[in-house]
Amino acid sequence: MARRRSSQEEPKAGAPEWMTTYGDMVTLLLCFFVLLFSFSTVDAQKFQAIMQSFQGSLGILDSGTAIETDQFITEAMKEDLTTNQRQELEDFRKLQEVLEEYLESYNLESDVLVSQENAGLVLRFQDNVLFDPGKAELKPRSKQILEDISAFLQTPEFLEKSIRIEGHTDTVKVNPSLLYPTNWELSAGRASNVVRYLIEDLSLAPERFSISGYGEYHPIAPNDTAENKSKNRRVDIVILRSEYITSKPK
Repeated sequence: MARRRSSQEEPKAGAPEWMTTYGDMVTLLLCFFVLLFSFSTVDAQKFQAIMQSFQGSLGILDSGTAIETDQFITEAMKEDLTTNQRQELEDFRKLQEVLEEYLESYNLESDVLVSQENAGLVLRFQDNVLFDPGKAELKPRSKQILEDISAFLQTPEFLEKSIRIEGHTDTVKVNPSLLYPTNWELSAGRASNVVRYLIEDLSLAPERFSISGYGEYHPIAPNDTAENKSKNRRVDIVILRSEYITSKPK
């Protein structure tokens, strides 16, 4: 008597047939990406510099500064600039060199600092250079410095550049009985007096200027020592890059 076949066939040994096709596809994809990687080149120094620039920013990495001033980052940024923007940065670089030579020749390099920042070229005056403590009237010596600086601001490369004067203080409260009852008024008054001197006495075009009084709220150092507080008491002359000009007179 013939044996009845089971209604359920025995499953085949091994993996399902579709797994073979899937495995082949994954292997081919892996080979494809390995091939792409073999064609690419990685600049280890530039990669490390970019990683450092993220340290401390947005809470992604621990410690470090938000922006790392590294030549590789600067070069990478320049690759994304237009021709006009590159020319503008080159003009700023040349002006910075001239200003630094002038400051060095008059032993002012410790009182007036020149640096390139995101917004543009910054001339940073410590408060003892321009003003007496708690006051906003320009000192006689400071007027000569501003007069020399104004000559650079009127060179052809920068004649059309907009300029922002920023006043800053430390956290020490001013005497409320004085003309400037708070650090807000003191910082704005100092910036305003610098602008008035540049416009009224040195005949620079007023439409080029704007002022900002930041009080104690934009420090560049912790207000924990006398030395750091002196760094925060400052007036910045910022020659603005074109993209940082919010509005232009028509």
